[in-house]
Amino acid sequence: MKVLRTIEETRKASRAAGSRGARVGLVPTMGALHEGHLSLIRAAKAQSDVIAASIFVNPTQFGPNEDFTRYPRDLDRDLALLEREGVDFIFVPSVEEMYPQPSNTWVTVEGLSERLCGKSRPGHFRGVATVVAKLFNVVSPHLAFFGQKDAAQVAIIRRMVRDLNLQVQIEVCPIVREPDGLALSSRNAYLDAQQRKDALVLFRALSRVQELFEKGERGSAALIGAAKAEFQRIPAVRLDYFEIVDPDDLTTVSAINQRTLVAVAAFVGSTRLIDNLLLEP
Repeated sequence: MKVLRTIEETRKASRAAGSRGARVGLVPTMGALHEGHLSLIRAAKAQSDVIAASIFVNPTQFGPNEDFTRYPRDLDRDLALLEREGVDFIFVPSVEEMYPQPSNTWVTVEGLSERLCGKSRPGHFRGVATVVAKLFNVVSPHLAFFGQKDAAQVAIIRRMVRDLNLQVQIEVCPIVREPDGLALSSRNAYLDAQQRKDALVLFRALSRVQELFEKGERGSAALIGAAKAEFQRIPAVRLDYFEIVDPDDLTTVSAINQRTLVAVAAFVGSTRLIDNLLLEP
């Protein structure tokens, strides 16, 4: 496995793969890898000839009071995991490599970037869209793999790819969960034992919505009310949002009449976690 630090050498590796007619699959990550990330690598391996990954903790998607400086980092462990999974090359740039100064150009998907997590994290999705566009430009993948847990991010990246006519196919892979239902996240490492237990309320609230939906409830207000009742039982967890939206444009829907996204974000202590599910009438 090649570990590449510069844009130039990464482009060279990607061009070499392309010249052989190989399909390049990219898995962008911020490191602190877990089984969810590895599931994306395996999906890429099943659909691609050459597997590329990136590890870059992107400063532009963190707000001024967020956890950029303490975000978990363990590059040696991550590289060992990626090599074991058969990744061909990994792009590990510095901040200076990705954002030469002055850097004044941004990618903003207007209309979508202010919804869901964008409401409470202003500028977050601008940072996400910008860095993903940069990675697509550097690696030139045929396919790129993302997790369903980041459903709003997926919608924004898909819209960016469509609007900018980027030649990359976006593949979305299922959420990977612990046996008790907690969605895997690098930020789960922040949780102590009690917080880890409290965090299960996100999955319980989603499961309650799914249960009511399967019994025939289609009204968003009733479903959201039932979910919020689950959070009221765990006062240590502060709900950021619980919304039922169109999965493509993230607009709220009053009733579930077609494929619909149920999305939640909440603070467990100071740790912000997200989760979601898709409902199909």
